[in-house]
Amino acid sequence: MKIATVTNFPHGNDDIEIAVAETKAAVAYGADEVDVVFPYRALIAGNAEVGFELVKQCKEACGDILLKVIIETGELKEEALIKQASEICIKAGADFIKTSTGKVPVNATPEYARMMLEVIRDMGVAESVGFKPAGGVRSAEDAALYLGMADEILGDSWVDARHYRFGASSY
Repeated sequence: MKIATVTNFPHGNDDIEIAVAETKAAVAYGADEVDVVFPYRALIAGNAEVGFELVKQCKEACGDILLKVIIETGELKEEALIKQASEICIKAGADFIKTSTGKVPVNATPEYARMMLEVIRDMGVAESVGFKPAGGVRSAEDAALYLGMADEILGDSWVDARHYRFGASSY
């Protein structure tokens, strides 16, 4: 069984030093995977650089450990911002892009998932970057919808443990 943990969670602050320190600590304590929250508020305010640097430095701290970056789609809301955040994360070295923390009013939606999967396809990184819808995936039917979308956009053989995960929610 793999151990995954979160950093910069759930707030997605733009303090790179703290996010990197949390990520280094997670790795030191034995995490096999780290999910870091992207500084989405900074991107909304027009500062894309802090997100790139935060993800890049957290990936450096992870080394070979998988880094999943939560972009908080329900807070970004706009297609342009969701695609920009996805692209920034991929360019900075993310192993996965993830929709949400599950801690905001709107989390994973099929529309947001499609945007992110299309970025993976359009950037030509389907072999190296995975996807994780999280928050709002509550049933087998929900899961089937997201899996079908991944098959449609990235091909029937893309979904596997290296490329696809779910973050489930229950209330």
